[in-house]
Amino acid sequence: MTVAILVFACLVACGDSTGVNGDEGGDGETGPVQLAVEEVASGLSSPVYLTAPPGDARLFVVEQPGRIRIVENGQLLANPFLDITSLVQSGGERGLLSMAFHPDYAANAHFFVNYTGAGGDTRVVRYTVSGDPNVADPGSAKEIIVVEQPFSNHNGGLIMFGPDGMLYIGMGDGGSGGDPLGSGQDLRTLLGALLRIDVDGGDPYGIPPDNPFVADQGLRDEIWAFGLRNPWRFAFDRQGGLLYIADVGQNAWEEVNVVSAASAARNYGWNVMEGAHCFASPSCDQTGLTLPVVEYANAGSSCSVIGGYVYRGSAIEGIVGHYFYSDWCGGWLRSFKYDNGSVTDEQEWNVGNLGAVLSFGEDAQGELYMLSGNGRVYRLVAGS
Repeated sequence: MTVAILVFACLVACGDSTGVNGDEGGDGETGPVQLAVEEVASGLSSPVYLTAPPGDARLFVVEQPGRIRIVENGQLLANPFLDITSLVQSGGERGLLSMAFHPDYAANAHFFVNYTGAGGDTRVVRYTVSGDPNVADPGSAKEIIVVEQPFSNHNGGLIMFGPDGMLYIGMGDGGSGGDPLGSGQDLRTLLGALLRIDVDGGDPYGIPPDNPFVADQGLRDEIWAFGLRNPWRFAFDRQGGLLYIADVGQNAWEEVNVVSAASAARNYGWNVMEGAHCFASPSCDQTGLTLPVVEYANAGSSCSVIGGYVYRGSAIEGIVGHYFYSDWCGGWLRSFKYDNGSVTDEQEWNVGNLGAVLSFGEDAQGELYMLSGNGRVYRLVAGS
């Protein structure tokens, strides 16, 4: 595949700049902070996600063609943890796009992957680790959910367990441009939505009874929120009780949304809105829509927002509570804090040239990583 994986918006541009080199501290406002990155792995093939089981010192890196690799004790292991390249349709925005460890992974050895199948559909599949903790059992596959994709782009791609133990699945609007099928505002389809399922509550999954549309005949019970174009990456801040969704825009605006993690039935506006602006019309009905807390324009060299995480690690005290994000084309690193409903302390950090940023990752200790189209994984560290 090429590094075109995240050209979701088929655009050119550059976003607004805010802050310089992190002039403010984190939760404790400890004064000027400098950040840098250190390389932790290289030679990877389109690394699109990084995560770790709870309490585990290893890093698990997802390669888009269909492999999961392990970084252990600072070394990239030669043998993949899982290789399903024969099952994955990879290229552009398709491929093996993320993985999630079950909250009780230490006991049940279950983890889940999100990939594009041979027919172009989105597949969420459960696997089990083998007797070797560094090797999964490829024969343990159990299909959880399959979502048909009408086009080859806007697949979403992230799966993540929330603080409530439910599995959340980010689904794009199905592709093409402008949402021609109207999926973003259609509660009868799983496209253009954030799904929430209980992988322990049924076979292959159960519907959480507090999902917002379970009592509405004809609507999809799995939907937790909707009105999304392509939520490539979202994140929970467990300490803050918030959900952050970075939704890739169409032609003009990239956006980051922040809501309470317990807030259901949110409508993020697509394709009525793009960012905080009416889409394809000078005016629109914004009643009931949740608008972004941060947006930036596609103008210059920015094109596709890459959502990250709220930093909750211990290595860099001054940035605790900052949400970090980037852009596939812009390659910059920015952050902000979200306190009591307001965005504060917006920063742009000088960490050098990282290439095309494909994704962020978080290890079991809460430290943050950036994954690049140059095949490298970088850890965020304190600068000097």
